[in-house]
Amino acid sequence: MWYVILLAVCIGGDQLLKWWVTSHLDVGQSAPLLPGIVRLTRLHNTGAAWSSFSGKTGLLAAVTIVLMAAVVYLVVKKIVRHPLGLTAAMLVLGGGAGNMIDRLCRGYVVDMFDLEFMSYPIFNLADIFVVIGVLLGAVYYLWFYDKYDKPKKERKPLTEAQRLKRQKMIVLPAMVLVFIGAMWLIFAPSSGKEQP
Repeated sequence: MWYVILLAVCIGGDQLLKWWVTSHLDVGQSAPLLPGIVRLTRLHNTGAAWSSFSGKTGLLAAVTIVLMAAVVYLVVKKIVRHPLGLTAAMLVLGGGAGNMIDRLCRGYVVDMFDLEFMSYPIFNLADIFVVIGVLLGAVYYLWFYDKYDKPKKERKPLTEAQRLKRQKMIVLPAMVLVFIGAMWLIFAPSSGKEQP
């Protein structure tokens, strides 16, 4: 049941930080957090990552619910049982739930982390949980799922060639997407920050 506590901490921590930001900062106002690295800047984001899909709150809520339901299914049906897989699932669920609460209760997501050393869209704690959860989920699937959680009837050792092929099928496209995203962030004409 430790993973239920992790889920509660993720949701509670995210909502507590958003409450503090909305209680102490006006929209667009900043406060120092780690000078030269990151400051807190209150922003209302009606879209998804980097303010994409702005104004599509209903669509984003529906997509989030479907994705979260898929993660819940994997946990409830005990398809994912290894601690790393469960940790990844709880981080994704906690982050998704944190932003979902904002979308349903406020009509927008409260973002606050504003990097000072580079131009990067403002993000929140829930976003951090989702990103870390997805990365841990990829590590779990690539290196732990076959050994610990794959059903016994399907569990047969992979050849080295099969293992490398699986890793390439997942890791290479992920690396390409990360590279494209990084290039977009570096060379995009605007930071992608929604105006207050």
